[in-house]
Amino acid sequence: MNVPPWMWFAVVGFILLMLVADLVAHRHAHVISVREAAAWSAVWVLFGVAFGGLVWSMYGAELGQQYFAGYLIEKSLAVDNVFVWAIIFTFFAVPREYQHRVLFLGVLGALVFRGLFIAAGSAIIASAGWVLYLFAAFLLFTGYRMLKQRNEHIDPAKSRVLKLFRRHVPMTDAFHGQRFLIRKRGIVLATPLLAVLVLVEVTDVIFAVDSIPAIFAVTDEVFLVFTANAFAILGLRAMYFLLADLIHRFVYLKAGLALVLVWVGIKMALKIDVYYIPTPVSLAVITVILGASIVASLLATRGQVRHEPPAPAVPPFRRATEEELRELEPLWGRARSVGEETLK
Repeated sequence: MNVPPWMWFAVVGFILLMLVADLVAHRHAHVISVREAAAWSAVWVLFGVAFGGLVWSMYGAELGQQYFAGYLIEKSLAVDNVFVWAIIFTFFAVPREYQHRVLFLGVLGALVFRGLFIAAGSAIIASAGWVLYLFAAFLLFTGYRMLKQRNEHIDPAKSRVLKLFRRHVPMTDAFHGQRFLIRKRGIVLATPLLAVLVLVEVTDVIFAVDSIPAIFAVTDEVFLVFTANAFAILGLRAMYFLLADLIHRFVYLKAGLALVLVWVGIKMALKIDVYYIPTPVSLAVITVILGASIVASLLATRGQVRHEPPAPAVPPFRRATEEELRELEPLWGRARSVGEETLK
């Protein structure tokens, strides 16, 4: 696949432009409604599908199908991200109007990390083709583990990342609007929103470890791997606000995702020296597995209404009071000497 440099620059420029547009559209903190989330989700899906159509028209059906297979894999695995975010936000009682800012930076970080992972993965595969066997084995193991643990969920209270963050970073116990850092009595402190952002970024990296090998199973083209990832990830924020309150209804989706990972692991193992499963067949299998798991989930949970994930009786963080907000000092202003004074 011969991709001219201008096409790389055009894609990256478009992604940055859309990120800026999204940030401007949500520059003021507000609760994202289901209607607004649905509209943005439709926009991002339209862009992702339109780009696939462009690839198909410029480079032919085979590469177009590879893009769509990769896009579908990344989009479906991203749903697991959404569910984990919902659990994190609910556990830490993050106000809904502040969640978009966290997800915006989380998605931006995910794009950067996945770009690095894709570059590293491509270089490793090019220099040592046998590593594909390791990728295939990893996908099979991950699919098996996900299937076995399909009814288990993360427990943010036991997060080692959060414990390390709170141990080494001075932090207040209250949300101060959309601020990630504050200065109080001359001391710069992290807010709980920064701790949540760190946790979101770490989960994104963990999910990338699963998804990047999965997409390499359906295409070896770095350009398609990157763009399928990028267009799938760009719609994650809107998808979260659309699906966060419906987690309880997708009871069979995790099993479906596990089967997808097992399938692409088998496809990767076979294509090395045995048999290359045609892309249309692979795309059809992935579509059937995901479609069946979603339909089965919705049928099994008919009549259930939207509701948030279970929350702890006593949230670990609170909102800052008006008096506390008035006490804040300019973050980048000159700090006065406070000696060994610390906040309680």
